[in-house]
Amino acid sequence: MHEMSYIAKMVNMAEDVARENKARSVKKIVVEIGKTSGVMPYYMHKYYPDAVKGTLLENAELECLEVPVKALCEECGNEYLPNRENRYLCPVCGGRKAHIIEGKGVVLRNVIVED
Repeated sequence: MHEMSYIAKMVNMAEDVARENKARSVKKIVVEIGKTSGVMPYYMHKYYPDAVKGTLLENAELECLEVPVKALCEECGNEYLPNRENRYLCPVCGGRKAHIIEGKGVVLRNVIVED
C-alpha cells in the first residue's frame, strides 16, 4: 500500500507548483511510474480521490504513464530495453553488466493549472 504515500507526495508537489504559479485550481497531473518501481497505477487511481479532497486538485484528472525499463550497458555504452527473450543481455555486445537508467521511480511529470 505504498501507493498511498506516493500519491500523497505527488498531490503535495502539484499543489506547490499550483501555488507558485498562483493557480486557482489544477486541471490535471501527469505521473510517470517506472516498471520496476513496484508502484501500481491501479492503486494510484484508487487512492487519488481521497488524497485530493479539500485541495487545489479536488477536481483534477490523474494520468499515470508507465515508463519501461531502460538499461545502459557497462561494457559497450549501449542504451537498450532489456527483455526476457535475450536473457536481459545487451543486444549489441551480449554484455551482462548494465545498470537501469529509466523505469525505476515515480515522477511528477506535468501539472496543468487553471489561472
